[in-house]
Amino acid sequence: MTDSANPNEDAHTPRQKIETIINQLRQYIQQDGGDLEFIDFDEQGIVKVRLHGACVGCPGAAMTLKNGVEARLMEAVPEVKGVERVD
Repeated sequence: MTDSANPNEDAHTPRQKIETIINQLRQYIQQDGGDLEFIDFDEQGIVKVRLHGACVGCPGAAMTLKNGVEARLMEAVPEVKGVERVD
């Protein structure tokens, strides 16, 4: 267990928080036959993800990324400024 009084022992970096949240969201996306893969988190605060399965070519995928994934990440991880899809 991490001692939260010691700022030098932060076990939850932004990247770790992002990976945790994406893994939580994946189960919902997988229920519809798709999948979401975390690719990168860059110095500008952009999370890069790749869509798989039914998400590829789905007209609702952009809305899922913006209103679902991006909104959740920005709410939970202040360092996140946006989410981009990569192929």
